[in-house]
Amino acid sequence: MSSSNRTYLTETEMPSAWFNILPRLATPMDPPLHPGTREPVTPDDLAPLFPMELIMQEMSPEPWIDIPGEVMDILRLWRPTPLVRARRLEQLLGTPARIYYKDESVSPAGSHKPNTAVPQAFYNKKEGIKRLTTETGAGQWGTALSFATAQFDMECMVYMVRASFEQKPYRKIMMQVWGGDVVPSPVDDPSSPGSLGTAISDAVRDAVSRDDSHYALGSVLNHVLLHQTVIGLEAREQLQKAGEELPDVVIAPCGGGSNLGGIAFPFVPDESVRLVAVEPESCPTLTAGRFEYDFGDVAGMTPLMPMYTLGHDFMPPSIHAGGLRYHGDSPIVSKLVKEGRMEAVALPQSKIFEAAIQFANSEGKVPAPEAAHGIRVAIDEALACKESGEDKVILFNFCGHGHLDLAAYDDYLNGRLIDG
Repeated sequence: MSSSNRTYLTETEMPSAWFNILPRLATPMDPPLHPGTREPVTPDDLAPLFPMELIMQEMSPEPWIDIPGEVMDILRLWRPTPLVRARRLEQLLGTPARIYYKDESVSPAGSHKPNTAVPQAFYNKKEGIKRLTTETGAGQWGTALSFATAQFDMECMVYMVRASFEQKPYRKIMMQVWGGDVVPSPVDDPSSPGSLGTAISDAVRDAVSRDDSHYALGSVLNHVLLHQTVIGLEAREQLQKAGEELPDVVIAPCGGGSNLGGIAFPFVPDESVRLVAVEPESCPTLTAGRFEYDFGDVAGMTPLMPMYTLGHDFMPPSIHAGGLRYHGDSPIVSKLVKEGRMEAVALPQSKIFEAAIQFANSEGKVPAPEAAHGIRVAIDEALACKESGEDKVILFNFCGHGHLDLAAYDDYLNGRLIDG
């Protein structure tokens, strides 16, 4: 077993193809339905919003999909990302467990989101699209897409959930640095804190009104989670380099499913590996929602998807983990939870920040509130190992840093944080 804290891959060892979970599922996915006809959507139905290559990826039966060279050239600015052994956290907890995390905070945008933003911008540019519209919760996705469109000389219009727009002003500035335009959502109700569902409605409405524009989504859809599988593919190789065979448990926060799918999907075929989704108690989609067809947005403009949902008109409290404030979830993640291949837990905001402080003081990195959800469960798993004496291997996704979330830490440290 390696004594190093960090395990690296070279640029030439970066995955050259994405891992497609669709043909590896035990049973086929149910199709999304057209919002008007309630019939299965066709590629032509999706063409006003997405380029055809992304539409084909959405339903591809191929087990591997090659990553274009132009995309890999940009991903190499920060990928492969390091796998880190959290030894100081292990010592703090007094656990025999071995804790590893994939450090996605090293990307230009500070999170995992550019892994799909770059290919989405590439495929749209290739089809002649000059402008992308999108939603963003905490701002990490909007930041990532602004970065990606800048690489391809495209315009970017971001509808940012109003609660986060007001809580995280520096995220807005970061988007503007990369040329993004940012407005609070919902655009027609300044009194509403907004949600990812309302921001999606605003962005879709904008995209379909202009011939030069398409819509880009930061989570939920199959092609988005496909692009994120570089995380789990790298982690598998790095764990082997570190002297581990497989993790016993893989953990990640879940709002729409992008970073969870990214790290977990490559381990789905390994039945011995537990997969755990972590969500906020105030937006408990997987743990308290209903599995049914529902719209992906508040206005009912998107296709209906088979997923766990709290109802498309659900308005979550203004918690600081803005990237997890979504009424629905990835249909693939929902299916895995429904069929028992994946577990889901919901936790209060106060417990999340308690874990974030422990991690920051032991490992030296300040996590985004979203990332702290995974850290909380990793700590709980490690403490359970302390009780049982088991030396399990725990892997979690450190999906983003919290450098632009310090207002949330200020609230926690000064007793103003509420669980919502």
